[in-house]
Amino acid sequence: MTLSVNGARRRVAVEPRVTLLDALRDRIGLTGTKKGCDRGECGACTVLADGERIKSCLTLAVMRQGSRITTVEGLARGDDLHPVQAAFIRHDAFQCGGCTPGQIMSAVACIAEGHDGSDDEVREWMSGNLCRCAAYQNIVAAVRDAGREMRG
Repeated sequence: MTLSVNGARRRVAVEPRVTLLDALRDRIGLTGTKKGCDRGECGACTVLADGERIKSCLTLAVMRQGSRITTVEGLARGDDLHPVQAAFIRHDAFQCGGCTPGQIMSAVACIAEGHDGSDDEVREWMSGNLCRCAAYQNIVAAVRDAGREMRG
């Protein structure tokens, strides 16, 4: 089968039961997307499919043929970080890093959806992404900051 990942078409051989997460990590070698709970509860595996955030551990790879998949590796343009990535660094919005790729991907979608108008709104729309280190205050600040920057 063929997947469109980060703007490139990738041929990948997978069994019908392989999740998108496992295809990305184990077959394509994009290990930025993390495997946390493997049950869709933590959000560490969040990627964008046609611009919408999905939990890649709950999606079969074969179901995403024809979708444009974006992972955390596909956000930066060369050495230029995506505004959300840069904001996460500025606001120290990570500690162990286990949830960071999923948090960043969810934040990109949250901003694109227009759900970054207040701290409470960000908390609500990012609630599907858990941080075991409890860096939530810094994550919210990073999302708000990146949203302001992206709107110019």
